[in-house]
Amino acid sequence: MPAPLPQAFFARPAEQVAPDLIGCLLVKRQPDGDLLWGAIVETEAYSQDDPACHGYRRRTPSNETLFGEPGRFYVYVSYGIHHCVNVVTHRADWANGVLLRGVALPHEPERVAAGPALLARRFGIDRQHDAQPADPEAGLWLAARPPGWTALEPSDLVQTTRIGISQGQDLPWRWYLRASRSVSKRARGDRTPARADALGVAALPMGF
Repeated sequence: MPAPLPQAFFARPAEQVAPDLIGCLLVKRQPDGDLLWGAIVETEAYSQDDPACHGYRRRTPSNETLFGEPGRFYVYVSYGIHHCVNVVTHRADWANGVLLRGVALPHEPERVAAGPALLARRFGIDRQHDAQPADPEAGLWLAARPPGWTALEPSDLVQTTRIGISQGQDLPWRWYLRASRSVSKRARGDRTPARADALGVAALPMGF
């Protein structure tokens, strides 16, 4: 079973955690005990002093989780339809978090989880997971990059502006894996790579 990332990993500003999550795993235990998992290939950072952050204006019952302890999931509904999955970062009483925008799953279509709504749908994540700790005991967690993977270099990532927001568009707080074809939207001029499964996701055994 993939070991979870420790809380200390998340107890840092979102803009530090977001790029470090690339290549880490999102893991969910299914009702039959099997594990559904994939490699995170795209993230975005949000902070309370950022106008695009849900906690920018005020603390409310709907965004309360974002002000909580780091290492918990913050799940909200976008446009009243789509769920979006975030992990809370930095410290309590300061709205801070990382949106999971894209995941590459082994032996599945490249774009089955390319985008926040598709990601939440594929993993069956909704508001009932809000405020839940990222922990195997809770059945949904984030795990470190698997053994045997080469450490990602800064050049392996693309850092660019966030998308789908009306404020704070100039902040370069979106990161994605350059070699992945499971990214929701590439930066202008960055061509989609020809090679699929550049991380070797499909070759990883379930019990790594």
